[in-house]
Formats: sequence, structure tokens, C-alpha cells
Amino acid sequence: MIHSEKAWYRNATIYQVYPKSFQDSGGDGVGDIRGIIRRLDYLTDLGVDGVWLCPIYASPMVDNGYDISDYRSINPDFGTMEDFDELVEEMHRRNLKLIMDMVLNHTSDEHAWFKESRTSRTSPKRDWYHWKGSDKNKSPNDWLSFFSGPAWEWDELSGEHYLHLFHKKQPDLNWENPELREEVKSMLRWWLDKGVDGFRLDVINLISKQAGYPDADPDCPAEQPRGISRYANGPRIHEFLRELHDEVFAPYNAIAIGEAPEVSPGLAEVYTAPERRELDMVFHFDLMGLDSGGQGKWDIRPLDAGDLRNVMKSWQSDIGNGWNSLYLSNHDQSRIVNRFGDAEFFRTESAKLLAALQYLQKGTAFVYQGEEIGMVNYPWKSPSELRDIESINYLKEIVKKGTLSFGEAWDAVRKKGRDNSRVPMCWSGDMNGGFSSGHPWISVHPEYNFINVENESKDDESILSFYRRLIRIRKSELLISEGDIEFIDTPWKNFIVYRRFSDASAHELIVAANVGPERRNVRESLHLPIPESEYLLRNYPLPESNDIWEPWEVRIWKVGTKGTME
Repeated sequence: MIHSEKAWYRNATIYQVYPKSFQDSGGDGVGDIRGIIRRLDYLTDLGVDGVWLCPIYASPMVDNGYDISDYRSINPDFGTMEDFDELVEEMHRRNLKLIMDMVLNHTSDEHAWFKESRTSRTSPKRDWYHWKGSDKNKSPNDWLSFFSGPAWEWDELSGEHYLHLFHKKQPDLNWENPELREEVKSMLRWWLDKGVDGFRLDVINLISKQAGYPDADPDCPAEQPRGISRYANGPRIHEFLRELHDEVFAPYNAIAIGEAPEVSPGLAEVYTAPERRELDMVFHFDLMGLDSGGQGKWDIRPLDAGDLRNVMKSWQSDIGNGWNSLYLSNHDQSRIVNRFGDAEFFRTESAKLLAALQYLQKGTAFVYQGEEIGMVNYPWKSPSELRDIESINYLKEIVKKGTLSFGEAWDAVRKKGRDNSRVPMCWSGDMNGGFSSGHPWISVHPEYNFINVENESKDDESILSFYRRLIRIRKSELLISEGDIEFIDTPWKNFIVYRRFSDASAHELIVAANVGPERRNVRESLHLPIPESEYLLRNYPLPESNDIWEPWEVRIWKVGTKGTME
């Protein structure tokens, strides 16, 4: 099936669905494909243009589906291939695009390829994975896994170590092997023939490793995890991506979205500039790292609004002819209102502010399920409640090493553990938040009676109503996707202001946000648009004075070309 012109994504908003936690249709406590079908009208009403669907392939679910054991099968927990075909049909009937999550850096160790690979050192598929080092007691190098511990695992069956940048049950594929690449391309075409509109490619810029697997760069002692500079943006990555583009994505007009750790705006342009024929956009991590210290994700520090502004500005101005993705949260991040906003005192206001500030920039917007109703972190009481292998492994490692107290490590997991975003979607005040009639696979947030879609839908001033208006603005204002952006200097780092404008537009948009809990008078220090200018959107009632800004207040103006900002 050849798809239509793919430029649709430039002003699109794409909604990310985590299937296991979205909607259970069968009462077994696990979300499924038929549950997604049931909620498609909700997504249409929200105004989104497509859905990014996290993995639903056959998997032992060690890493919740990112450990694929069969690329061409549906996990029975989620339904059948017939259910999937119906999902594609129902989505396209509603003019919704389907973006499948695809994991090409690694498979499950239960995949037939790996099972064959480990049968002997002379196996035809031995070179489809990374095997090295016949000394059981000596790791081939000093690389560490993203999920804690060494990145190499000894295999008794065949007498060598294999590489796993993530869990030991997620062995890395060897993209140097041309037969593997041909099989991957065939598999991708198979899904595209079924009607898929594109792929989100998990950690795709890690697929090219440096030859010889050298130890971590001694000049990068703080890199997280150790060794990442030896495989992130590796020597053949651009060649591999161009091959996928020219032989798979371009013939189908399918979009390719690359998750890309360790990518700067300049490198993002290399990956995404159309003439390069590689990716359509990347997910970068600069924004998500703003509340992390020098020791990585679990080294938590408060958000600095000045850093927030600088990262946003850099990814707007330094990406050149490339294309940006705009997101606030996803299945790998805890809830954004807890991280960058104020979940305790200004949940509604800060959720709206962060959405407006991020999604009115230039790029494709990605909204993660529950974000649009202001869902917050789960109040974890015990590690026994956790399901995420990353958090569980981290706690085990800390206890073993003794580098932090268990209490310090547990506090970090409660704040930034991935399970925070994986608890079920809250649809109503009914049992289990309307997610399931059975016992959910992971706890439902205790505030489901208060924070849910049904309640939000009844309130014109709710976070959900704000998101609906924001998405409509993205659709109606071409200058958001095609116009220029200029960040305006202010006397305060907590005050972020930018304008969106275009020579082709008779007006411009101005976005101004007071990022933080302080009430502020800006009369003498900042000249904002004249009072007669039209408020396009805001998160507080109409003010008595343009000069007084409430905590976490954001205002968006639509200003004629004669309107100025000094």
C-alpha cells in the first residue's frame, strides 16, 4: 500500500498510547487493541491527527514490549492480528494516522533469531548479534547497560559474551550484517503493506557500534551510561538510516521518527534535513535532562526556568533545515507536572502553561496519554508496587554498591521512575478509573475520582478543554508549523516570551509565560502587546491589568502586523 503525501506531520499533533494502560476491553486488567478502538472517538474529539502506538508485538514483556520475540505477531495480551487490522481501518476512517513503535536496536533473547544465534559459534545467524570474548570472567569492555550493570552477558551454551545495552534479555542486533538489514527491511514493508503510516524508531541512533568495541572514552568520565560515546551516533549510522529511507520509507511515503539520545540540535539537522534522506524528526533528551545532575537521571535537581528557555531556544534556532519534535512526557518519563510544574498547588495552571509554551513552537507535537488531563505521579509506598525493570534494577544496584542510602535511591525512583507514567489512564470515577473491570496489572492512581476524562470534559476551563483549544490553534495557524520564532529577552529567567511570525501572515502570535509560583508586576520592565490585542488563549481569567501576572500564568496573543513588542 502506497501512502499519501507525508507532509501532514508538520502541523500535526500525535497522541501516544501505552496500550497496556490505556483501556482494557476484556476485564483481565491489561489494556488492549479493542480498548483503543473503543476510545478512538475520544482522540478525534481531542483533535489529534495520529496515534503513536507503543509496542504490541509478541514479547515476554521483560521491558513491557520493548523486548520483541516476533516482529510479525501480536502479543495475545493485546489481541489478535484481526483486531489490529480493524484498528487500522477504524483509525483511517476517522482520518487518524497510525505510527507504530519499532525496536530495531535489539530483540528479546526469546526471538528465533537469537535462539539460533546462540546454538553455536558457527550458526548462520551468529553474526546477527554482537558476540565477543571467550573468557567467562572477563567482560569484552567496560561498557555499562542503561538498566544498570555490565552491558555484556556470558552465555554458557556457546561460550561467549553477547552485548545488551539494555536488559540482559534484550541482546543487541548487529547492523553490520547485510542479511539482518534485508530481513529488517522486509519486516518493515510487511507492516506498511498492512496500512501503517510510519514508525517511531526506538533508540535508533545506537545501532552502529564502533569496530572492535573499544573501552569507554577516558575523556568522557561522566557519560551516562559508560561507553555511550562508542555507539551513540556511530560510524555507519547515517548510511544505515539512508538505506532504510530509500528502500522502505520513501517508497511508502511513511514517516520515520527517531528516538535519539546524545543528539545536539546541529546533529539533529544532519539526521532530519530532507536532502539528507534519513529521518523526518528526532526525539532528543535535552529537555528531559533539565532536572538531572551530573550523575544522570537519578541525580535529581530542581528545574531552572532559565535552562528551560535556553534549551527551547536552542532547539528552535540551531536545528536549521531539520525538523523538531515537541513533547513533555512519554512512557519513559515521569509526569511532567511533577517535574517541571507544581502538582501540589498549581496543577491546572502549570499543566496548561507547559503545554502552551511547548506546543506553540515549531515542530510536531506529541501528547502522552493522561497528560491532557493533568495526571500526576503515583504515590508509591513500596518497591513491591513497581513493575519497571529499570527502576527495580537501579534499586538493587544501589543496595549492592552502597553508593547511596536506600532512602535516597527510593526517593529518586518515586520522583522519576517510569512506572509513574504507566499507571492506567483515568477515564471516570468508576471502579479502576474506568480502565478495567478486573484487577489492573499495575495500580490505578488513587486520585482517579478527581483527575479523569469525565470530570475534565464537563469543565470548559479544565486542562483537557485547554488542550483541545491548543490543538485547534495548531491546526488553524499555519505560522506555527511554517513560520519563524524569536525568543524575547526579559529581565527575569522565570519569564519566557517568544513570538511566532511569518512574512506570509497578516498577524503574529506572542506567547508569554511566568514559569513559577511568584506573582509578578512587569509594568516597568516589559512592554507587552496593547490591551486591545486579542487574547487567543490563557490559563487565568481576563486580568484587570496586563501588568500583573499570577503564578504559572501563560498568555497567548494574536497581534496584527502593526502590533509591536519592545
